[in-house]
Amino acid sequence: MAEYHIRTFEDSDYKAVRAIFSDGNQEHAPASCWHVLRCPQTHLMLLAYGVSASFLYSWGVVAALLVMGWMHMKGLWTEYIQVALITDLLDIRKAYLEPKDCCLWVATSGEEVVGMVAAVHPEDPSQWGKALELKRMSVAKGHRGRGLSKALTRTVLRFAQERGYKAVILGTSMVQHAAQRVYEGMGFRRVRVFSPSLLAKLLQFYVYLYRYEIAGSQ
Repeated sequence: MAEYHIRTFEDSDYKAVRAIFSDGNQEHAPASCWHVLRCPQTHLMLLAYGVSASFLYSWGVVAALLVMGWMHMKGLWTEYIQVALITDLLDIRKAYLEPKDCCLWVATSGEEVVGMVAAVHPEDPSQWGKALELKRMSVAKGHRGRGLSKALTRTVLRFAQERGYKAVILGTSMVQHAAQRVYEGMGFRRVRVFSPSLLAKLLQFYVYLYRYEIAGSQ
């Protein structure tokens, strides 16, 4: 079994970190698209149009709506990746290493970077109290299921605890079932649910926000 080490990001990790983040999140797009097909609203739409007067027209509308929903889900992930690559992952040192109480770590197997995670201040700290946000969690496909996500999560929790923070928050989509199991198994509790767009809400696609209370925090 591979031996892993977790360390602070170095400039030489730049390309590997961006690739792991991009590849890992692109994998969620198909699951999100299939969610559109399984959504109860989709089934009701199929039924409603399927029994309408004009068969060809109704099924043409259904096909167009399905394609729109499918492309919207794919577009959400594409936009999420692209925004990250041109913001915080464009200048990782400025975003995660220079600000106080922020960091980005990589997990390595030998010389290869195979995982990453970051801790940063939430966009709206007033909503969360004295908390840090766990962001950019990603593990290369060939290294999953070996406890690496838990080890990276513990790194963030320990980092926050050592600096006197009361909680760690994070967000994950409803199709990331493995991530949900990891976080819930480690003591995170779901505190909020929201949809990233109006169409996503119609298709019942949600993002879950989790919070971990740090024991003994003052």
